[in-house]
Amino acid sequence: MKYDVVIIGGGPGGYVAAIKAAQLGGKVAVVEKERLGGVCLNWGCIPTKTLLRTAKLYKDMLRAKEFGIVGIDDSKVKIDWSLLLKRKDRVVNRLVTGIHGLFNKNNIDLYQGMGRLIDKNRVQVNGEIITGKNLIIATGAKENFPEIEGLKEALESGKVINSKGALQLEEIPKELIIIGGGVIAVEFATLFNALGSHVTLIQRSRRILSSMEEEMALTLQQQLIRDGVNIVTHTRLKSINQEGVLIEHEGEERLFTGDKYLISLGLKPRLNGIENLDLELDSKGFIKTNEKMETSIKGVYAIGDINGKFPLAHVASAEGIVAAENIMGIDSTINYNIVPQCVYTFPELASVGLTEEEARNKSYDVAVSKFPLAANGKALAEGEGVGFVKIISDKRYGEILGVHIMASHATDMISEGVAAMQLESTVYDIAKAIHPHPTLSEIVMEAALGAIDRPIHI
Repeated sequence: MKYDVVIIGGGPGGYVAAIKAAQLGGKVAVVEKERLGGVCLNWGCIPTKTLLRTAKLYKDMLRAKEFGIVGIDDSKVKIDWSLLLKRKDRVVNRLVTGIHGLFNKNNIDLYQGMGRLIDKNRVQVNGEIITGKNLIIATGAKENFPEIEGLKEALESGKVINSKGALQLEEIPKELIIIGGGVIAVEFATLFNALGSHVTLIQRSRRILSSMEEEMALTLQQQLIRDGVNIVTHTRLKSINQEGVLIEHEGEERLFTGDKYLISLGLKPRLNGIENLDLELDSKGFIKTNEKMETSIKGVYAIGDINGKFPLAHVASAEGIVAAENIMGIDSTINYNIVPQCVYTFPELASVGLTEEEARNKSYDVAVSKFPLAANGKALAEGEGVGFVKIISDKRYGEILGVHIMASHATDMISEGVAAMQLESTVYDIAKAIHPHPTLSEIVMEAALGAIDRPIHI
């Protein structure tokens, strides 16, 4: 069978690329060895957010008296883990079914199985060879397990789990040790802490979320500690075995024991099946691509986690559209300077653009304006006063360089910052735009007013 585009991988990059290419008139095939939707839909983004919604609802029920609701016996309010997992499965299955429907609607052929490249135009799957004029590699990434004493044996025993394993637990752990301080680690710390686990998070550097704006990350770190998470920073992991996790902390060895040890220490590229292509790789082994998603081989594109740019589902989808458009004759590029980054904690964190430090390092004449949630009526009405909006701008023209939000709906609110930066708007534009009252979005307007002169409500 001959196609205009063959896509290896049906995750948020691959399936979106397939739909876009088909919409533009291409004959498209997707090869996927597991379920459509990839890690994000089946074992990552959607499952964890479904569980976090329950965790947030549970926390709110336990503070019902603050909202004038009485008669709830806290001792009888419990989480049924099996029911929670069933709800997660229903949500996931509905979305996976939806993708299959979109494939049928757009006449996309799905080959279920492990694809292996013979060359850039031929893919073998289930003994069949399919041919394509263009190839999109969207095979993603996998857990990076460093060489640590005892780790291999602990993984085989089931004592150490990854994020996928955390979603397959038979019960909520009483004692959970999380190794790592990135987004996945912090979200699982938030989840299991809210569900009643005693959580210890072990982080190598001085703070969690080293890729996020520093003040937000440190404020969240303090909030997690207030909520009962034990966070240990400045550590060196020495070994993991049945007895526990051994680390070096402040010049001394410390042993942490738990029911389960969740390890989240980054990703490495999934290159299985594409070895026959002599693609140029970067220093970490990811496939090199340009702003059009082209690799070093003409007609071959790489999108999503496999190219090592941003391990984010929305970036993979955006890259998929760019690749599909270029294949189908539309000149298209991606701007990595305005990628939103989100953390689904309590409260949420979201950022786009430069931090203050990054802006100063680029020699901008920087203005920093911050407005607290505690001065916002909607935030107080919802009992969510922890957080702020910070806008980084250039003093000369008011150009928006970065927007950083810590709030209960930050991951939704950040889109205003993304759209503003995409349109090359200024703080004057945001300040002049009428924001509805009462909403959390008003804090963005207030921060913009602060960048110009002074906010109204502080």
